[in-house]
Amino acid sequence: MTHKHCFEALERTMRDISRSSQPNMQSKPFGGKVILFGGDFRQILPVIPKGTRTMIVNASLNSSYIWRHCQVLKLTKNMRLRVGCQEADLKEIKEFGEWILKLGDGLLGEENDGEIDIEIPDDLLIHDQVNPISSLISFIYPDMNKFLWDLTYFQQRAILAPSNEVVYSINKELLESLSGEEKVYFSSDSLCQSEEESELNMALFPPDVLNNLRLSGLPNHKLVLKLGAPVMLLRNIDQANGLCNGTRLQVTKLEKVVMEAKIITGTNIGHHTLISRLKMTPSDKRISVKISRRQL
Repeated sequence: MTHKHCFEALERTMRDISRSSQPNMQSKPFGGKVILFGGDFRQILPVIPKGTRTMIVNASLNSSYIWRHCQVLKLTKNMRLRVGCQEADLKEIKEFGEWILKLGDGLLGEENDGEIDIEIPDDLLIHDQVNPISSLISFIYPDMNKFLWDLTYFQQRAILAPSNEVVYSINKELLESLSGEEKVYFSSDSLCQSEEESELNMALFPPDVLNNLRLSGLPNHKLVLKLGAPVMLLRNIDQANGLCNGTRLQVTKLEKVVMEAKIITGTNIGHHTLISRLKMTPSDKRISVKISRRQL
Protein backbone atom coordinates (compact mmCIF):
# COMPACT_ATOMS: atom_id res chain seq x y z
CA MET A 1 0.00 0.00 0.00
CA THR A 2 1.43 3.39 -1.01
CA HIS A 3 1.65 6.49 1.18
CA LYS A 4 -1.32 7.95 -0.70
CA HIS A 5 -3.56 4.94 -0.03
CA CYS A 6 -2.53 4.82 3.66
CA PHE A 7 -3.26 8.55 3.88
CA GLU A 8 -6.75 8.12 2.43
CA ALA A 9 -7.50 4.99 4.49
CA LEU A 10 -6.60 6.86 7.69
CA GLU A 11 -8.81 9.78 6.65
CA ARG A 12 -11.81 7.49 6.13
CA THR A 13 -11.18 5.74 9.45
CA MET A 14 -11.00 9.02 11.37
CA ARG A 15 -14.18 10.21 9.70
CA ASP A 16 -15.98 6.98 10.67
CA ILE A 17 -14.79 7.31 14.28
CA SER A 18 -16.13 10.85 14.52
CA ARG A 19 -19.53 9.79 13.15
CA SER A 20 -20.73 8.52 16.54
CA SER A 21 -19.16 11.18 18.78
CA GLN A 22 -19.47 14.30 16.60
CA PRO A 23 -21.94 13.73 13.73
CA ASN A 24 -21.60 17.36 12.56
CA MET A 25 -17.85 16.83 11.93
CA GLN A 26 -18.23 13.72 9.76
CA SER A 27 -18.16 15.66 6.49
CA LYS A 28 -14.81 17.31 7.34
CA PRO A 29 -11.44 15.69 6.48
CA PHE A 30 -10.26 13.35 9.24
CA GLY A 31 -13.53 14.01 11.06
CA GLY A 32 -12.40 17.53 11.94
CA LYS A 33 -9.30 16.27 13.81
CA VAL A 34 -5.91 17.96 13.34
CA ILE A 35 -3.45 15.38 11.97
CA LEU A 36 0.29 16.06 11.76
CA PHE A 37 2.39 14.14 9.19
CA GLY A 38 6.17 14.28 9.01
CA GLY A 39 8.37 13.54 6.04
CA ASP A 40 10.54 14.87 3.25
CA PHE A 41 9.41 14.85 -0.38
CA ARG A 42 13.05 14.98 -1.47
CA GLN A 43 13.48 11.44 -0.23
CA ILE A 44 12.38 8.23 -1.91
CA LEU A 45 9.19 8.22 -3.97
CA PRO A 46 6.54 5.50 -3.57
CA VAL A 47 7.89 2.17 -4.78
CA ILE A 48 5.66 0.82 -7.56
CA PRO A 49 7.14 -2.44 -8.96
CA LYS A 50 7.72 -1.88 -12.69
CA GLY A 51 5.66 1.31 -12.40
CA THR A 52 5.80 4.07 -14.98
CA ARG A 53 6.58 7.67 -14.09
CA THR A 54 2.86 8.48 -14.26
CA MET A 55 1.97 5.63 -11.88
CA ILE A 56 4.60 6.72 -9.35
CA VAL A 57 3.49 10.37 -9.43
CA ASN A 58 -0.15 9.31 -9.06
CA ALA A 59 0.73 7.24 -5.96
CA SER A 60 2.43 10.19 -4.25
CA LEU A 61 0.86 11.82 -1.22
CA ASN A 62 0.23 15.16 -2.90
CA SER A 63 -1.80 13.45 -5.65
CA SER A 64 -4.50 12.57 -3.12
CA TYR A 65 -7.85 14.35 -3.07
CA ILE A 66 -7.11 15.22 0.58
CA TRP A 67 -3.97 17.19 -0.24
CA ARG A 68 -5.90 20.43 -0.91
CA HIS A 69 -6.99 20.39 2.74
CA CYS A 70 -3.40 20.20 4.01
CA GLN A 71 -1.11 23.03 5.09
CA VAL A 72 2.59 22.46 4.43
CA LEU A 73 5.00 23.59 7.16
CA LYS A 74 8.68 23.71 6.24
CA LEU A 75 11.72 23.21 8.48
CA THR A 76 14.58 25.34 7.19
CA LYS A 77 17.52 24.58 9.49
CA ASN A 78 19.27 21.22 9.21
CA MET A 79 20.13 20.42 12.82
CA ARG A 80 21.30 16.86 12.14
CA LEU A 81 24.28 18.03 10.08
CA ARG A 82 25.49 20.23 12.93
CA VAL A 83 25.56 17.52 15.61
CA GLY A 84 29.13 16.67 16.60
CA CYS A 85 30.72 18.83 13.90
CA GLN A 86 33.78 20.99 14.33
CA GLU A 87 33.41 24.74 13.74
CA ALA A 88 35.89 24.52 10.87
CA ASP A 89 33.64 22.03 9.05
CA LEU A 90 30.39 23.99 9.38
CA LYS A 91 30.95 26.09 6.24
CA GLU A 92 31.54 23.02 4.11
CA ILE A 93 28.54 21.25 5.67
CA LYS A 94 26.33 24.28 5.06
CA GLU A 95 27.37 24.48 1.40
CA PHE A 96 26.71 20.77 0.94
CA GLY A 97 23.29 21.07 2.65
CA GLU A 98 22.31 23.98 0.40
CA TRP A 99 23.40 22.04 -2.70
CA ILE A 100 21.27 19.04 -1.65
CA LEU A 101 18.23 21.30 -1.09
CA LYS A 102 18.63 22.89 -4.53
CA LEU A 103 18.93 19.43 -6.06
CA GLY A 104 15.72 18.31 -4.36
CA ASP A 105 13.86 21.45 -5.38
CA GLY A 106 14.96 21.17 -9.02
CA LEU A 107 16.85 24.46 -8.91
CA LEU A 108 20.17 23.20 -10.28
CA GLY A 109 21.00 23.64 -13.93
CA GLU A 110 18.77 25.22 -16.55
CA GLU A 111 14.99 25.46 -16.59
CA ASN A 112 13.52 22.03 -17.28
CA ASP A 113 10.32 19.99 -17.45
CA GLY A 114 11.44 17.44 -14.87
CA GLU A 115 14.47 15.90 -16.60
CA ILE A 116 17.93 17.46 -16.66
CA ASP A 117 21.59 16.45 -16.40
CA ILE A 118 23.08 17.53 -13.06
CA GLU A 119 26.81 18.10 -12.68
CA ILE A 120 28.00 16.42 -9.48
CA PRO A 121 30.76 18.34 -7.63
CA ASP A 122 34.14 16.76 -8.27
CA ASP A 123 34.86 16.13 -4.58
CA LEU A 124 31.80 13.86 -4.35
CA LEU A 125 32.85 11.57 -7.19
CA ILE A 126 34.80 8.29 -7.29
CA HIS A 127 37.12 8.60 -10.31
CA ASP A 128 38.31 4.99 -10.46
CA GLN A 129 37.09 3.62 -13.80
CA VAL A 130 38.57 0.14 -13.30
CA ASN A 131 37.10 -0.89 -9.94
CA PRO A 132 34.92 1.93 -8.60
CA ILE A 133 33.21 -0.28 -5.97
CA SER A 134 36.55 -1.21 -4.43
CA SER A 135 37.55 2.46 -4.34
CA LEU A 136 34.22 3.41 -2.77
CA ILE A 137 34.64 0.78 -0.05
CA SER A 138 38.19 1.97 0.65
CA PHE A 139 36.94 5.55 0.94
CA ILE A 140 34.00 4.78 3.25
CA TYR A 141 35.75 2.06 5.28
CA PRO A 142 39.45 3.04 5.50
CA ASP A 143 41.68 0.65 7.50
CA MET A 144 38.62 -1.51 8.17
CA ASN A 145 40.48 -4.49 9.65
CA LYS A 146 42.40 -2.16 11.98
CA PHE A 147 39.24 -0.59 13.46
CA LEU A 148 36.98 -3.61 13.00
CA TRP A 149 36.00 -3.93 16.67
CA ASP A 150 35.73 -0.20 17.37
CA LEU A 151 32.08 0.23 18.44
CA THR A 152 31.63 3.50 16.54
CA TYR A 153 33.36 2.47 13.29
CA PHE A 154 30.35 0.94 11.52
CA GLN A 155 27.88 3.21 13.34
CA GLN A 156 29.07 6.22 11.40
CA ARG A 157 29.47 4.62 7.98
CA ALA A 158 27.07 3.29 5.36
CA ILE A 159 26.89 2.98 1.58
CA LEU A 160 23.56 3.68 -0.13
CA ALA A 161 22.81 1.92 -3.41
CA PRO A 162 20.10 2.36 -6.08
CA SER A 163 19.25 -1.34 -6.49
CA ASN A 164 19.58 -4.71 -4.75
CA GLU A 165 22.02 -5.94 -7.40
CA VAL A 166 24.45 -3.14 -6.54
CA VAL A 167 23.97 -3.92 -2.83
CA TYR A 168 24.91 -7.57 -3.43
CA SER A 169 28.08 -6.63 -5.34
CA ILE A 170 29.15 -4.15 -2.63
CA ASN A 171 28.45 -6.64 0.18
CA LYS A 172 30.39 -9.38 -1.62
CA GLU A 173 33.47 -7.21 -2.14
CA LEU A 174 33.34 -5.74 1.37
CA LEU A 175 33.08 -9.22 2.92
CA GLU A 176 36.06 -10.43 0.88
CA SER A 177 38.15 -7.55 2.24
CA LEU A 178 37.51 -8.69 5.83
CA SER A 179 40.08 -11.04 7.33
CA GLY A 180 38.94 -14.40 8.65
CA GLU A 181 37.10 -17.45 7.36
CA GLU A 182 33.69 -17.31 5.69
CA LYS A 183 30.73 -19.26 7.03
CA VAL A 184 27.84 -20.05 4.68
CA TYR A 185 24.22 -20.47 5.77
CA PHE A 186 21.69 -21.93 3.34
CA SER A 187 17.95 -21.33 3.72
CA SER A 188 15.13 -23.85 3.60
CA ASP A 189 12.60 -22.71 0.98
CA SER A 190 9.11 -24.03 0.26
CA LEU A 191 5.69 -22.95 -0.89
CA CYS A 192 3.33 -21.89 1.88
CA GLN A 193 0.82 -24.57 2.89
CA SER A 194 -2.01 -22.74 1.15
CA GLU A 195 -0.10 -23.03 -2.15
CA GLU A 196 1.06 -26.64 -1.97
CA GLU A 197 -2.33 -28.03 -2.99
CA SER A 198 -1.72 -26.93 -6.59
CA GLU A 199 0.35 -29.44 -8.56
CA LEU A 200 1.04 -26.77 -11.18
CA ASN A 201 2.60 -24.48 -8.59
CA MET A 202 4.70 -27.33 -7.27
CA ALA A 203 5.95 -28.04 -10.80
CA LEU A 204 6.65 -24.37 -11.58
CA PHE A 205 8.32 -23.59 -8.26
CA PRO A 206 10.54 -26.51 -7.21
CA PRO A 207 13.06 -25.86 -4.36
CA ASP A 208 15.92 -24.91 -6.71
CA VAL A 209 13.77 -22.19 -8.32
CA LEU A 210 12.73 -20.87 -4.91
CA ASN A 211 16.38 -20.84 -3.81
CA ASN A 212 17.30 -18.50 -6.68
CA LEU A 213 14.62 -15.91 -5.85
CA ARG A 214 15.99 -12.63 -4.54
CA LEU A 215 13.11 -10.70 -3.01
CA SER A 216 12.90 -7.38 -1.23
CA GLY A 217 12.88 -7.65 2.56
CA LEU A 218 14.09 -11.26 2.51
CA PRO A 219 17.61 -12.61 3.15
CA ASN A 220 19.20 -14.56 0.31
CA HIS A 221 19.11 -18.35 0.13
CA LYS A 222 22.92 -18.34 0.42
CA LEU A 223 24.05 -16.08 3.26
CA VAL A 224 27.81 -15.62 3.62
CA LEU A 225 29.13 -14.11 6.87
CA LYS A 226 32.40 -13.46 8.68
CA LEU A 227 33.30 -12.42 12.21
CA GLY A 228 33.13 -8.63 12.47
CA ALA A 229 30.80 -8.20 9.49
CA PRO A 230 28.05 -5.57 9.91
CA VAL A 231 24.51 -6.89 9.36
CA MET A 232 20.99 -5.44 9.51
CA LEU A 233 17.84 -7.00 10.93
CA LEU A 234 14.98 -7.47 8.46
CA ARG A 235 12.29 -8.27 11.04
CA ASN A 236 11.06 -7.03 14.43
CA ILE A 237 12.37 -9.73 16.79
CA ASP A 238 12.35 -8.07 20.22
CA GLN A 239 11.39 -4.39 20.10
CA ALA A 240 11.70 -3.91 23.86
CA ASN A 241 15.40 -4.82 23.63
CA GLY A 242 16.07 -2.81 20.49
CA LEU A 243 15.92 -5.69 17.99
CA CYS A 244 13.78 -4.05 15.30
CA ASN A 245 13.66 -4.01 11.52
CA GLY A 246 16.59 -1.80 10.47
CA THR A 247 18.71 -2.30 13.61
CA ARG A 248 22.39 -2.74 12.70
CA LEU A 249 24.58 -5.31 14.43
CA GLN A 250 28.10 -6.72 14.19
CA VAL A 251 28.73 -10.45 14.03
CA THR A 252 30.70 -11.72 17.05
CA LYS A 253 30.24 -15.51 16.80
CA LEU A 254 29.10 -17.91 14.08
CA GLU A 255 27.71 -21.30 15.09
CA LYS A 256 26.02 -24.04 13.09
CA VAL A 257 22.39 -22.94 13.51
CA VAL A 258 22.71 -19.59 15.30
CA MET A 259 24.89 -16.50 15.32
CA GLU A 260 25.79 -14.04 18.05
CA ALA A 261 25.89 -10.33 17.29
CA LYS A 262 26.52 -7.03 19.05
CA ILE A 263 23.99 -4.19 18.64
CA ILE A 264 25.66 -1.08 17.20
CA THR A 265 22.65 1.22 16.61
CA GLY A 266 19.44 2.08 18.44
CA THR A 267 18.74 2.01 22.18
CA ASN A 268 20.84 -0.96 23.34
CA ILE A 269 24.23 -0.28 21.77
CA GLY A 270 26.87 -2.77 22.95
CA HIS A 271 24.39 -5.47 24.01
CA HIS A 272 24.91 -8.98 22.64
CA THR A 273 22.09 -11.12 21.25
CA LEU A 274 21.55 -14.46 19.54
CA ILE A 275 19.98 -14.57 16.07
CA SER A 276 18.42 -17.84 14.95
CA ARG A 277 16.64 -18.91 11.78
CA LEU A 278 13.12 -17.54 11.29
CA LYS A 279 10.42 -18.53 8.84
CA MET A 280 9.63 -15.52 6.65
CA THR A 281 7.11 -14.83 3.88
CA PRO A 282 7.84 -11.90 1.53
CA SER A 283 5.25 -9.30 0.59
CA ASP A 284 6.68 -9.00 -2.95
CA LYS A 285 3.82 -9.03 -5.49
CA ARG A 286 5.98 -9.95 -8.47
CA ILE A 287 5.54 -13.68 -7.92
CA SER A 288 2.14 -15.36 -8.13
CA VAL A 289 2.58 -17.65 -5.12
CA LYS A 290 3.43 -17.25 -1.44
CA ILE A 291 6.73 -18.76 -0.45
CA SER A 292 8.28 -19.45 2.93
CA ARG A 293 12.01 -19.01 3.58
CA ARG A 294 13.66 -20.16 6.80
CA GLN A 295 16.92 -18.26 7.19
CA LEU A 296 18.93 -16.09 9.59
